[in-house]
Amino acid sequence: MIEAFVFLVSAVVGSFLNVCIHRIPSGQSVAFPASHCPHCSTPIKPWDNLPILSYVILRGRCRQCETPISARYPLVEALTGIAGVATLTAFGPTPQALLLFAFLCALIVITFIDLDHQIIPDVISLPGILVGLSAAFVLGHPNWFDSALGILVGGGILWGIAEAYYRFTGREGMGGGDVKLLAMIGAFLGWRAIPVTLMIASLTGTVLGVALMLKRGEGRQLAIPFGPFLAAGAVVALFAGESLIDWYLNITRI
Repeated sequence: MIEAFVFLVSAVVGSFLNVCIHRIPSGQSVAFPASHCPHCSTPIKPWDNLPILSYVILRGRCRQCETPISARYPLVEALTGIAGVATLTAFGPTPQALLLFAFLCALIVITFIDLDHQIIPDVISLPGILVGLSAAFVLGHPNWFDSALGILVGGGILWGIAEAYYRFTGREGMGGGDVKLLAMIGAFLGWRAIPVTLMIASLTGTVLGVALMLKRGEGRQLAIPFGPFLAAGAVVALFAGESLIDWYLNITRI
């Protein structure tokens, strides 16, 4: 029952994340005006704004103009619900769980904005770095030194890779948004999470990138946002990072 309640409350948060995903890239306020159909501008009634359920009841269409509603809306709500339950299960009813849930919410918003616009808004990543570091001073998980080192290592590694790529090819291969995102991940999870995050992001990004290049025939000119892969890597690092590190150390001793 507790998990079900947490899922429902988190899914409601997911409805707000959908607003953020839609409005932040265009610089709109996420608070005003109230939720409305982006096609006919009709305000959405409270009973039509129930997470996941309203999408099913309305059969994926606006009640007023019957324009199809993207399946991304219930997907984001479901992912946010899962994030809430996962943090509760892993960390218990603690301030740390609430903080990490907020961290996962930021990753969800960043992921879908980057997929749509290939940008990672500074309005999320820069405050996220400060929040992660400040929380380390208060909660101590990770401690402030590991958090600060995570910012430097995370941001420094990607900045170095991006700079080297630019000098070698004369083209920008990675945006500054990715650098700030990995710095934010380091702030919340500490420097030990950076290798795991990069490993998972690189593996999944390479596999999907090669598959898309073969399918579309665009070669190395195909632009693929890296933010979603960094977010996926951060999720793995959060819930399984220590286990992966221990596993790797064990097999290297054999």
